[in-house]
Amino acid sequence: MKNPDQKIRRVCVYCGSSPGTNPRFAAAAETFGRLLAESDIGLVYGGGNNGLMGITARSVLASGGHVTGIIPDFLKQREVMLREVQEPIVVPDMHTRKRLMFEKADAFVALPGGVGTLEELVEQLTWVQLDRHRKPVLIADIGGFWRPLLSLMAHMRDQGFIPTKLEVRYLVAERIEDVIPMLEAAARRTGDGAPSLNPAL
Repeated sequence: MKNPDQKIRRVCVYCGSSPGTNPRFAAAAETFGRLLAESDIGLVYGGGNNGLMGITARSVLASGGHVTGIIPDFLKQREVMLREVQEPIVVPDMHTRKRLMFEKADAFVALPGGVGTLEELVEQLTWVQLDRHRKPVLIADIGGFWRPLLSLMAHMRDQGFIPTKLEVRYLVAERIEDVIPMLEAAARRTGDGAPSLNPAL
Protein backbone atom coordinates (compact mmCIF):
# COMPACT_ATOMS: atom_id res chain seq x y z
CA MET A 1 0.00 0.00 0.00
CA LYS A 2 1.53 3.28 -1.09
CA ASN A 3 0.85 6.35 0.98
CA PRO A 4 3.22 9.11 -0.20
CA ASP A 5 1.95 11.85 2.13
CA GLN A 6 2.30 9.58 5.20
CA LYS A 7 -1.28 10.26 6.28
CA ILE A 8 -2.86 7.65 8.52
CA ARG A 9 -5.82 6.37 6.51
CA ARG A 10 -6.17 2.85 7.92
CA VAL A 11 -4.94 1.33 11.16
CA CYS A 12 -4.39 -2.38 11.68
CA VAL A 13 -5.44 -3.44 15.17
CA TYR A 14 -4.16 -6.62 16.78
CA CYS A 15 -6.17 -7.75 19.79
CA GLY A 16 -7.73 -10.71 21.55
CA SER A 17 -10.62 -12.86 20.37
CA SER A 18 -11.78 -12.82 23.99
CA PRO A 19 -12.60 -9.75 26.09
CA GLY A 20 -10.14 -10.54 28.89
CA THR A 21 -10.84 -10.24 32.59
CA ASN A 22 -10.34 -6.49 33.03
CA PRO A 23 -13.37 -4.43 31.91
CA ARG A 24 -10.97 -1.63 30.94
CA PHE A 25 -9.91 -3.69 27.92
CA ALA A 26 -13.39 -3.82 26.40
CA ALA A 27 -13.99 -0.17 27.22
CA ALA A 28 -10.74 0.80 25.49
CA ALA A 29 -11.62 -1.28 22.42
CA GLU A 30 -15.05 0.35 22.15
CA THR A 31 -13.62 3.84 22.59
CA PHE A 32 -10.85 3.22 20.07
CA GLY A 33 -13.33 2.03 17.45
CA ARG A 34 -15.38 5.17 17.92
CA LEU A 35 -12.31 7.42 17.77
CA LEU A 36 -11.14 5.77 14.55
CA ALA A 37 -14.49 6.42 12.90
CA GLU A 38 -14.65 10.00 14.18
CA SER A 39 -11.16 10.60 12.76
CA ASP A 40 -12.15 9.10 9.39
CA ILE A 41 -9.56 6.35 9.82
CA GLY A 42 -10.49 2.87 8.64
CA LEU A 43 -9.96 -0.27 10.68
CA VAL A 44 -8.06 -3.28 9.37
CA TYR A 45 -8.38 -6.30 11.65
CA GLY A 46 -8.66 -10.07 11.80
CA GLY A 47 -12.31 -10.30 10.78
CA GLY A 48 -13.82 -11.94 13.86
CA ASN A 49 -16.87 -10.97 15.92
CA ASN A 50 -15.60 -12.30 19.26
CA GLY A 51 -13.79 -10.56 22.09
CA LEU A 52 -11.91 -7.31 21.70
CA MET A 53 -11.76 -7.89 17.94
CA GLY A 54 -15.52 -7.81 17.64
CA ILE A 55 -15.94 -4.94 20.08
CA THR A 56 -13.52 -2.75 18.14
CA ALA A 57 -15.02 -3.54 14.74
CA ARG A 58 -18.64 -3.14 15.84
CA SER A 59 -17.79 0.18 17.47
CA VAL A 60 -16.25 1.47 14.23
CA LEU A 61 -19.34 0.38 12.29
CA ALA A 62 -21.74 1.86 14.85
CA SER A 63 -19.94 5.19 14.53
CA GLY A 64 -20.14 5.22 10.73
CA GLY A 65 -16.56 4.11 10.02
CA HIS A 66 -15.07 1.68 7.51
CA VAL A 67 -13.88 -1.82 8.45
CA THR A 68 -11.74 -4.29 6.53
CA GLY A 69 -11.89 -7.76 8.07
CA ILE A 70 -9.37 -10.35 6.91
CA ILE A 71 -9.95 -13.89 8.13
CA PRO A 72 -8.61 -17.32 7.14
CA ASP A 73 -11.24 -19.72 5.93
CA PHE A 74 -10.59 -22.17 8.79
CA LEU A 75 -11.33 -19.46 11.39
CA LYS A 76 -14.65 -18.27 9.95
CA GLN A 77 -16.61 -20.41 12.41
CA ARG A 78 -14.26 -20.36 15.41
CA GLU A 79 -13.87 -16.57 15.48
CA VAL A 80 -17.41 -15.99 14.11
CA MET A 81 -16.71 -13.88 11.04
CA LEU A 82 -18.30 -10.43 11.29
CA ARG A 83 -20.23 -10.20 8.03
CA GLU A 84 -21.44 -6.61 8.44
CA VAL A 85 -18.03 -5.13 7.59
CA GLN A 86 -17.75 -3.19 4.33
CA GLU A 87 -14.71 -5.12 3.11
CA PRO A 88 -14.74 -8.78 4.20
CA ILE A 89 -11.81 -10.79 2.86
CA VAL A 90 -11.50 -14.55 3.31
CA VAL A 91 -7.99 -15.91 2.73
CA PRO A 92 -6.57 -19.44 2.62
CA ASP A 93 -4.09 -19.19 5.49
CA MET A 94 -2.57 -17.09 8.28
CA HIS A 95 0.39 -15.96 6.20
CA THR A 96 -1.89 -14.40 3.59
CA ARG A 97 -3.96 -12.76 6.31
CA LYS A 98 -0.93 -11.12 7.90
CA ARG A 99 0.48 -9.99 4.55
CA LEU A 100 -2.79 -8.31 3.54
CA MET A 101 -3.19 -6.71 6.95
CA PHE A 102 0.27 -5.22 6.52
CA GLU A 103 -0.34 -4.02 2.97
CA LYS A 104 -3.67 -2.38 3.75
CA ALA A 105 -2.57 -0.50 6.89
CA ASP A 106 -0.59 2.67 7.50
CA ALA A 107 0.02 1.92 11.18
CA PHE A 108 -0.35 -0.88 13.72
CA VAL A 109 -1.84 -0.90 17.22
CA ALA A 110 -1.70 -3.76 19.72
CA LEU A 111 -4.51 -3.84 22.25
CA PRO A 112 -4.50 -6.55 24.92
CA GLY A 113 -4.60 -10.08 23.56
CA GLY A 114 -3.13 -13.54 23.67
CA VAL A 115 -0.42 -15.49 21.86
CA GLY A 116 -1.72 -14.58 18.40
CA THR A 117 -1.74 -10.87 19.23
CA LEU A 118 1.76 -11.13 20.66
CA GLU A 119 3.02 -12.96 17.57
CA GLU A 120 1.58 -10.35 15.21
CA LEU A 121 3.01 -7.49 17.26
CA VAL A 122 6.47 -9.02 17.53
CA GLU A 123 6.54 -9.70 13.80
CA GLN A 124 5.92 -6.01 13.09
CA LEU A 125 8.57 -5.02 15.63
CA THR A 126 11.03 -7.35 13.89
CA TRP A 127 10.31 -5.82 10.49
CA VAL A 128 10.79 -2.33 11.94
CA GLN A 129 14.06 -3.42 13.55
CA LEU A 130 15.28 -4.76 10.19
CA ASP A 131 14.18 -1.51 8.50
CA ARG A 132 11.68 -3.24 6.22
CA HIS A 133 9.12 -0.49 6.80
CA ARG A 134 8.61 2.76 8.71
CA LYS A 135 4.93 2.45 9.54
CA PRO A 136 4.25 3.37 13.18
CA VAL A 137 3.77 0.49 15.62
CA LEU A 138 2.05 1.35 18.90
CA ILE A 139 1.55 -0.74 22.02
CA ALA A 140 -1.64 0.27 23.85
CA ASP A 141 -0.65 -0.54 27.42
CA ILE A 142 -4.18 -0.47 28.82
CA GLY A 143 -4.19 -1.16 32.54
CA GLY A 144 -0.51 -2.09 32.36
CA PHE A 145 -1.29 -5.18 30.27
CA TRP A 146 1.88 -4.97 28.15
CA ARG A 147 4.18 -3.99 31.03
CA PRO A 148 5.80 -7.46 31.25
CA LEU A 149 6.64 -7.31 27.53
CA LEU A 150 8.08 -3.81 27.88
CA SER A 151 10.20 -5.04 30.80
CA LEU A 152 11.38 -7.96 28.68
CA MET A 153 12.38 -5.60 25.88
CA ALA A 154 14.40 -3.54 28.36
CA HIS A 155 16.00 -6.75 29.67
CA MET A 156 16.96 -7.74 26.11
CA ARG A 157 18.64 -4.35 25.65
CA ASP A 158 20.48 -4.67 28.96
CA GLN A 159 21.72 -8.14 28.00
CA GLY A 160 23.02 -6.96 24.63
CA PHE A 161 20.44 -8.62 22.37
CA ILE A 162 18.98 -5.35 21.09
CA PRO A 163 22.02 -3.23 20.21
CA THR A 164 21.67 0.47 19.51
CA LYS A 165 22.24 -0.01 15.79
CA LEU A 166 19.29 -2.43 15.71
CA GLU A 167 16.96 -0.58 18.05
CA VAL A 168 13.30 -1.62 18.03
CA ARG A 169 11.20 1.48 17.38
CA TYR A 170 7.71 1.49 18.88
CA LEU A 171 5.31 3.82 20.62
CA VAL A 172 3.57 3.17 23.94
CA ALA A 173 0.27 4.75 24.99
CA GLU A 174 -1.35 4.19 28.36
CA ARG A 175 -4.53 6.08 27.41
CA ILE A 176 -6.54 4.98 24.39
CA GLU A 177 -7.33 8.63 23.63
CA ASP A 178 -3.62 9.24 22.97
CA VAL A 179 -3.23 6.55 20.31
CA ILE A 180 -4.39 8.39 17.19
CA PRO A 181 -2.51 11.65 17.96
CA MET A 182 0.66 9.64 18.61
CA LEU A 183 0.29 7.71 15.35
CA GLU A 184 -0.34 10.88 13.36
CA ALA A 185 2.67 12.61 14.90
CA ALA A 186 4.85 9.59 14.10
CA ALA A 187 3.60 9.53 10.51
CA ARG A 188 4.46 13.22 10.12
CA ARG A 189 7.97 12.57 11.40
CA THR A 190 8.36 9.77 8.88
CA GLY A 191 7.33 12.20 6.15
CA ASP A 192 9.94 14.75 7.24
CA GLY A 193 12.96 13.01 5.82
CA ALA A 194 12.79 9.38 6.87
CA PRO A 195 12.72 6.75 4.10
CA SER A 196 9.33 6.17 2.52
CA LEU A 197 7.22 3.21 3.55
CA ASN A 198 8.42 0.01 1.98
CA PRO A 199 5.97 -2.91 1.93
CA ALA A 200 8.45 -5.13 0.10
CA LEU A 201 9.32 -7.52 2.92
